[in-house]
Amino acid sequence: MNDSPESLTLSGGVPGFFFSVLDGTNAEARRRIAAGAAADCWIIAERQTGGRGRRGRAWLSEPGNIYISRLMQPGCPPARAAELSFVTALAVHDLARGELGANADVACKWPNDVLVRRRKLSGILLESEGAGDWLVIGIGINVAHAPEGVEFPATCLMNEGGARSARELIAPLAAAFDARLQQWREGGFAAIRAAWREVATGIGGPVRVRLHDREIHGRFDDIDETGALLLTRADGGTERIAAGDVFFP
Repeated sequence: MNDSPESLTLSGGVPGFFFSVLDGTNAEARRRIAAGAAADCWIIAERQTGGRGRRGRAWLSEPGNIYISRLMQPGCPPARAAELSFVTALAVHDLARGELGANADVACKWPNDVLVRRRKLSGILLESEGAGDWLVIGIGINVAHAPEGVEFPATCLMNEGGARSARELIAPLAAAFDARLQQWREGGFAAIRAAWREVATGIGGPVRVRLHDREIHGRFDDIDETGALLLTRADGGTERIAAGDVFFP
């Protein structure tokens, strides 16, 4: 299933490995960890045969979109490594804003989606491996195609006015990620939280959050110092939500 990859050199000298087809870029990263062959790198696929989103959902993986994973050692406890989902979302936001223009309606949606005109552009999946020593950050960005008939409406960069191909966007994405990673290393999550809140959608408004066992309706108040969503229910009670699916009216 896996072919011989093309080698790339991306931002900061981090190597990239470009495959024409993989079962999944996160799966390839996990194989490298299991084999004791892990190193900081980007793994990219033109097409995936078994792409996954959060909670094991299938991720449509047509050629023409970005399917990429960063394999890295975050150098922090696993609880803090989760902060890198916000780092990554900001990087995707930066890429989309750069492609579509400063006035484009690009926003981050909790916990780590990026929207254009309230339509989903990307998804991010973090997986901790090797007793937390290694982190795999999977990123899918709709460049030429967007799925239809999905619960949350989707879009792609080309539908929104973007002109560059998925291949042409790999280097800018890696550079945007490294810039936000440096911001996190220097300023901690406080700096990332502040930046995320500036471009987030829905804060202060009504929200519906679907958990594995129930749904909660209320007002999206903020995110806390760990990135959890803070919600006030209609009855005045409060909720702190670490993971869930968010929907806005």
